Amino acid sequence: MPKVKKAAPETNLSDPQYYFNRELSWLEFNNRVLHEGVDTRTPLLERLKFIAIFSSNLDEYFMVRVAALKEQIGAQVSNLTPDGRSPQEQLDALIQRLRPMVVQQHDHFEQKLRPQLTAKGIHILNYKDLNEEQRSYLRSYFQEKIFPVLTPLAIDPSHPFPYISNLRLNLAVIVKNPDTGEKRLARVKVPNNLTRFLSFPRELHLNQNGGLSIWTGIPIEQVIAHHLEFLFPGMDIQEYHVFRITRDADLEVQEDEADDLMLAIEQELRKRRLGGSVVRIEVESSTPAAVRKVLIQEMGLESSDIYEVEGLLSLKDLMFFMTLPLPELKDPPCIPVIPPRLLRVSKLIDRNSSQRNQEDFFSVIRQGDLMLHHPYHSFTASVQQFITQAAHDPDVLAIKMTLYRTADDSPIIKALIAAAEREKQVTVLVELKARFDEENNILWARKLEKSGVHVVYGMVGLKTHTKVTLVVRQENNYLRRYVHIGTGNYNHKTAKLYTDLGILSCAEDVGADLTGLFNYLTGYSRQQFYKNLLVAPVNLRNRIVALIQREMEHCQNGNAGRIIAKMNALVDPQIIKTLYQASQVGVQIDLIVRGICCLRPGVQGVSENIRVISIIGRYLEHSRVFHFHNNGEEEIFIGSADWMGRNLDRRVEAVTSIKDPSLATNLKEMLGIMLADNRQAWELQADGSYIQRRPGSNEPEQNSQQIFMNMALKSTEIV
Repeated sequence: MPKVKKAAPETNLSDPQYYFNRELSWLEFNNRVLHEGVDTRTPLLERLKFIAIFSSNLDEYFMVRVAALKEQIGAQVSNLTPDGRSPQEQLDALIQRLRPMVVQQHDHFEQKLRPQLTAKGIHILNYKDLNEEQRSYLRSYFQEKIFPVLTPLAIDPSHPFPYISNLRLNLAVIVKNPDTGEKRLARVKVPNNLTRFLSFPRELHLNQNGGLSIWTGIPIEQVIAHHLEFLFPGMDIQEYHVFRITRDADLEVQEDEADDLMLAIEQELRKRRLGGSVVRIEVESSTPAAVRKVLIQEMGLESSDIYEVEGLLSLKDLMFFMTLPLPELKDPPCIPVIPPRLLRVSKLIDRNSSQRNQEDFFSVIRQGDLMLHHPYHSFTASVQQFITQAAHDPDVLAIKMTLYRTADDSPIIKALIAAAEREKQVTVLVELKARFDEENNILWARKLEKSGVHVVYGMVGLKTHTKVTLVVRQENNYLRRYVHIGTGNYNHKTAKLYTDLGILSCAEDVGADLTGLFNYLTGYSRQQFYKNLLVAPVNLRNRIVALIQREMEHCQNGNAGRIIAKMNALVDPQIIKTLYQASQVGVQIDLIVRGICCLRPGVQGVSENIRVISIIGRYLEHSRVFHFHNNGEEEIFIGSADWMGRNLDRRVEAVTSIKDPSLATNLKEMLGIMLADNRQAWELQADGSYIQRRPGSNEPEQNSQQIFMNMALKSTEIV
């Protein structure tokens, strides 16, 4: 039974004690990622992958979030976060929490994973472990392949401290003049266009149990370090130390002052390549104090900005080992399936385009809305093929879509170009401000414009994050609108790695809503009413609050109140406060939040009816689903928006209501499967810690992602 308990009048739901810090919550998310690299139930190479993801995530965290905190501190910003912390207090807390995580990561790789790799015939060697034949090979390799690329840079009064590139490995080298005895510091940059791990030819692999190893190699920085005499002839090499820096990489574009947004962003990208201020230095633990002092002074940092590493730096490069052909050390392959209703269409894809057949994509959609669940359903055979067929169908008059992030070899972009060449009206909103995809999006925007596509760059002050497509087709004397609304990007590569949902529909009211949305995006429309869509920043915030409050009213009237919401992040204070109010009157709330969660669950009298889990697994959980019980007249939504201030107020987002009862039932079943997960789910505690669920002694393992794979396989034949 619900724990119905009204809050005492003096309860202040804005009190900082009821909120977790956003930056620290993100660190807890990345710690759960790290755990996948530690968990022995995870296949060995997959554990390396998670170690690499942890590192890559951390790089971006420093480039954006830590950099922002440092800027606030420098600007003497005194505003407090909802949890009551100043920028300096946040920075101090995250450094304290992060250091043991970094130590754990490197210790686990060096002490656990490297020996286990060796036992499987994968030898990541140190130079001191090489035999003479291997050293001779590397000497020749260095002279032929590496030496010509290197440029040693002296550091002395006539040679100022050189520019250090973001996220690149470097060697700080101390050399001595044998004639004068004078010691000098030099820097050698490890080229980023050469492979990090150099493999020996098969004849030089180590023997393992009487046979050849699977892979034997060495990090490139060690090869460079042991041939420094070629770079500093006549000098005595005293010592060398590997280091790496991280710079502020966020863009600052004043849109309202930019005459040409694309030009403004290109200028900012050039600044990013040069790099902003340094926010972190990673050094080997053996690096002496004198070298550290030089790095700190030249980078304008403090000792707290240095992170010591035992062993290899830049463990994100471990992703390389996922390319090894060792399926027994990886997750079993999962081949996306074609949704059953599209099987007939897939068999017609390669037929001559002059052959007309009633069984095409459009006829399938006319039979009823179609729900897609990636990566279990093939993105290529569904969303991509829908857009490709629209591009080539002579009855299609117009295609409109939004692009936030897409692949550098996107078949969807090629389809849109083909559509424009066939004189269809093609409009694409390309979000140039998608962080770290700006350059790729500029490239595609130019190609689309050259082909005749009408390209829009977004709205001033807003990022267009929504994932929608609208196709207008002439059918007899009637124009019919076909739509795709999704939770993920139009990217065929990430669609294999992220879990996302999408719906294909030709419902008239949904098509009308999307027409209004595109007019809002491309013209001067100020449309405020949408029949099915919740649109940010127009009505999404108010509608979400109203839906939560409706559940409260049902409870207050003696009925049940129930909310299940799945998202990537929950940060917005107003939404959190409303959820607290709902919990206080007895609404049962289950939240599936992959990453940041600033809501504190399980607090008596405030959030005791709220439970929060996070699912971290083989695929990145990326779909957003919102279910409201509504006293039995349930409503369920999917869309692109998390419950964060940026999504609700500073981005264009679209969330759609799922009207088809069978699809709504499927979504509720999906949410139930995730809530029952006891393999990849972590439960958030009232103190901010997460506890990983484990099956009981007589309880079967429930891996939600594996269950979804099995469900997809059972529904149809494998592609």
